[in-house]
Amino acid sequence: MNLKVLTALLVPALALGAQDFRGWVRGLEARGIAVSAGIWDAETGKALDRHRETQALVPASTTKAVTTYALLKTLKPDSTIETEVWGDLKDGVVQGDLTFKGDGDPLFTSERIWLLAQSLKKQGIRRVAGSIRLDQSAFDAQREPSGWENTSADTLPEVRALSVNFNRDENGRLAGDADRLARETIQKILQETGIAVEGRANLQDTPRKLASWTSPPLRALVLDINKWSNNFMIEMLVRRFGAGSWPRGVQRIQAFYRTAFNLGPEAIQITDGSGLSKDNRLSARTLGTILRGAYYDFEVGPEFVASLKIIGGEPWKLRVKDANLTRRVRVKTGHLDRVTSLCGYLQTLDGQVRVFAILLNGPARDEDVWEQVSRWAN
Repeated sequence: MNLKVLTALLVPALALGAQDFRGWVRGLEARGIAVSAGIWDAETGKALDRHRETQALVPASTTKAVTTYALLKTLKPDSTIETEVWGDLKDGVVQGDLTFKGDGDPLFTSERIWLLAQSLKKQGIRRVAGSIRLDQSAFDAQREPSGWENTSADTLPEVRALSVNFNRDENGRLAGDADRLARETIQKILQETGIAVEGRANLQDTPRKLASWTSPPLRALVLDINKWSNNFMIEMLVRRFGAGSWPRGVQRIQAFYRTAFNLGPEAIQITDGSGLSKDNRLSARTLGTILRGAYYDFEVGPEFVASLKIIGGEPWKLRVKDANLTRRVRVKTGHLDRVTSLCGYLQTLDGQVRVFAILLNGPARDEDVWEQVSRWAN
């Protein structure tokens, strides 16, 4: 079925438990909290409860639901990213530098570099006469997207085309020099593998591609992004989506929703992929429309839905302790200073599937969101 037809205007209906919902909203607004919220029947699209569902508020990490679905639908779940290795190999010796050309693989970690080093060794590489070089040309020079001026952007590492271990050191701290960290990590792993790096300068060489390393498929990357709310990984993918440019990546996402869902830039007001930007604006109606479309998208919907957190169904502890919600709620959460948001799917006790979204801007708590979700589910 055409996505535009499927996600046409969500039809209003008499709310279930409307009095409780209105009381919940009044209580929040009395505390100075702006509310955009709604719940819709997944099958019919009828609105069961809604309050200012078209009001665009700061969404925080629920933005990732928007960006990851667009990437899955456009690039497809099996798409991968190649990191290339270049050098001038003769008789087991790379005559000059060994160059690693990045293209935005967000999961280029020590474990995977070790596997790449093993494959280079199997090709007969014993020594590198020169040094380890990084080719970062796939991404432009922009340091961060617009909208990070007044948010927690200092918690995000540099987003480089060739990034190792999320650009964090072995203690999890942000790398002061991401390129140095990458070079030193790669060189250490090569040497541990038995490939010496001599570091001689000004050597004559004619590099050619020696190998490439393939990232996990996009479906696995999206799983990590939404389960762990990984800001670094989604920003890597958005930059790559824009051929190295954040603005182009965001524009491609907006263009996708304009074409597939008839949601224009006024509905998809985003400047980044993660939701760190407080310039982002989304409404509950927009999130609900996208989530409902994704739910009935046979091509990529199962991968998208599976990427969301499952209450009571993850191998790590979640904040939500409501046993009545176990395996009946799948969500993407969002938190920034004075922003609490949640969107996803729930199954009622009689087996009906609902799509919901709650955006709270102001001094809200997690309990404020989950109070209403539990009421809807039970």
